[in-house]
Amino acid sequence: MKEIRVAKSAGFCFGVSRSVDMAEKLLAEHGGACSLGPIIHNEDVVAELGRRGLRVIGDPYEVRPGEPVMIRAHGAPPSVYAALEARGALVTDATCPKVKMIHRIVREAAEEGRFVIVIGMREHPEVEAICGWCGEHVVLENPAETALWMDENPGFCDKMITIVVQTTQTSSNFTECCEILKKRCTNIKISDTICLATSTRQEEARALSSQCGAMVVIGGKHSANSLHLAEICSSVCPVVRFIERSEELDLTELRDIDVVGITAGASTPAWIIKEVRNKMSDEINEIKIEESAAEKVEKEQSFDEMLEETLKPIYNGDKVSGVVVAITATEVSIDLGTKYSGFIPTTEFTDDGTKIEDAVKIGDPIEAIVVRVNDVEGTAQLSKKRLDAVKVWDNVEQAVESGEIIEGVVTETNKGGVVVSYKGVRVFVPASQTDLPREADLSELIKKTVRLKLTEVNKARKRVVGSIRRVAQAERRAATEAIWNEIEVGKKYHGVVKSLTSYGAFVDIGGIDGMVHVSELSWNRIHQPAEVVSVGDEIDVYVISFDKEKRKISLGYKDPEANPWTVFTKRYSVGDVATVTIVKLMEFGAFATVVPGVDGLIHISQIANRRIEKPGDVLTVGDVVEAKITAIDEEKHKVSLSIRALSAPAPAAPVEEQPAEEESAEDAMVYDLSADGEATGEAPADDPDAEA
Repeated sequence: MKEIRVAKSAGFCFGVSRSVDMAEKLLAEHGGACSLGPIIHNEDVVAELGRRGLRVIGDPYEVRPGEPVMIRAHGAPPSVYAALEARGALVTDATCPKVKMIHRIVREAAEEGRFVIVIGMREHPEVEAICGWCGEHVVLENPAETALWMDENPGFCDKMITIVVQTTQTSSNFTECCEILKKRCTNIKISDTICLATSTRQEEARALSSQCGAMVVIGGKHSANSLHLAEICSSVCPVVRFIERSEELDLTELRDIDVVGITAGASTPAWIIKEVRNKMSDEINEIKIEESAAEKVEKEQSFDEMLEETLKPIYNGDKVSGVVVAITATEVSIDLGTKYSGFIPTTEFTDDGTKIEDAVKIGDPIEAIVVRVNDVEGTAQLSKKRLDAVKVWDNVEQAVESGEIIEGVVTETNKGGVVVSYKGVRVFVPASQTDLPREADLSELIKKTVRLKLTEVNKARKRVVGSIRRVAQAERRAATEAIWNEIEVGKKYHGVVKSLTSYGAFVDIGGIDGMVHVSELSWNRIHQPAEVVSVGDEIDVYVISFDKEKRKISLGYKDPEANPWTVFTKRYSVGDVATVTIVKLMEFGAFATVVPGVDGLIHISQIANRRIEKPGDVLTVGDVVEAKITAIDEEKHKVSLSIRALSAPAPAAPVEEQPAEEESAEDAMVYDLSADGEATGEAPADDPDAEA
């Protein structure tokens, strides 16, 4: 072996990683629990969790009353949930969200009376769980079985059919099955429910297999997606070895193959992949040592060659020093004081846009690493950047020891996290240490400058691990304490909306989340916070109240200056005429909007200069009319209006005796306003039977 290539997508998928994390959390909280079947198809992971207290059961009736139990990533049928509920079990549902989606699709199909076809492995736990959520259904494993089933069941051609597929199936198998069904069936719905991570892993395995002389596939013997990976690799690569762990790998079979690829199923943890890769790397190093020893023997065969060695030969990887003696458009020539003439490509000095004349001059001392030696031409290609990187490693080791905070730029993402470039050194930051939510897209960090601490360094393997989260947490703690030390009622903050609930919005004001109640979001009546703000919005808020002991902060968002009552009183006084809009008709009068958020009441006696039976005789909702403001109650926020006051007097009418209550109606203060300025519709004192 000369080269090892590892598939980027090898190892745990999201669903499996989520399931293992939930199991570890469950054990941490309860000390012991059980899972309905192995949570993933990997014996080592299951055994490790077993040592920590997770026992595997095969039937829900094995659960002890009140015992914590975990539904694994493959999911379970409704009957299992019912049985667990009957046992009083504390259920943690780790079903993969992608599998949950299939359950929903087939359940809805059953409700619509549709027949369900499941493409997948009949005895796989995921497929068994899916079938539990179906009505009428059948499981078909491959195109041949699909064609045979259609031949034997021609009556299904005109039925309503829904097709789903096991998340770990191959795209080719699913596509071929669907093509057969589409030719025969006239009313089908096809849902491609293959997991995107599975598709990516399979395509990457196929591409990698075409580039390698041999492939090593790591996965559980009962893992469907691992078995499919082995099948895909075998269709492209002549030598494929399917193993569960490093002990099963026979390196003698791979010794004479130049390039060997590695991929792994969704249930294979990173540490097993690492063990296999390290075992193969050690083999490569042994081969290099043997080859190096053979080269030395050949050199010792000639006295002239031995003499040549005394003339200070240089080798790849040597550190050398010299002086710049010439500069051309393509290279910088270095006098090394040996029989070799060294050169460094000018791109090493100009790749960041710097001009070569500004970067280096004739006579400058240079230190570099030997990249390639040409004994025939007597030249040596050098690299200054590689030596700079070696020096940076010293800085890296010191940073790990001191715990200092460094800055770097995120250059790429991979399955397990992101890569940060720090002075040319690749620093791996696991997804859990990026300070992003578990399901966030890591690519949003690409090209961003981040602050991090280095937590692990292995110079021999060129491996550095860092944590953005540690720095972010420390900074948040400092910001949090600063806020609590300075907080006061009325203080303003610029924050970011983090989440929404039915009763308000949570806003991050610099490390602390405060809540803006729905009533404090707008002066107008709203039903949901989403009508005013969205997650991610940057808004200005102010402190209404806080409790340092309970660490709770109540925030306000609506501008006090925009209070509808304040706007109204600044604009109008008693006696002013306003253009108003009729918004509601009652038996005792009509409500009209004076300014948004403030309504006034026009009593029935103030609508017209004549007696009317009801407001609807004169007005309709939506009418825009002019009315005189006849009374304002500052304390109770009440407004009385009169259209009659602006009308010409009506012709004299015969004098009739009027009820006493009619005579005082004009002067009645007619209604209250709610806290947000909207009329409550309270009936006037002289009309106790009117509706509010």
